[in-house]
Amino acid sequence: MGSAEYAYSDLCDLSINGKYAKKTTEQVGGTHYKNKKIEPIDYIVSNDLNFCEGNVVKYITRYKEKGGIEDLKKAKQYIDFIISNLELKGK
Repeated sequence: MGSAEYAYSDLCDLSINGKYAKKTTEQVGGTHYKNKKIEPIDYIVSNDLNFCEGNVVKYITRYKEKGGIEDLKKAKQYIDFIISNLELKGK
């Protein structure tokens, strides 16, 4: 399995019988999502995004409050993984 294929894999399933355990009520390790109307994990889980798609949401959401350009580069890298995987699959 190539790196793009591995990175694109959905690495965790937080649902049980189609229902999610709980909505995030507190953030551990920082305050960079505190001013957001919805935490990225809640959006990611609610929309059944896979690992790479979820990381794009996470890094785009927090770049102004936390990582700046570095977070944008990380988001871009995950977008590149998604594109590479789609190209490998011929889509």
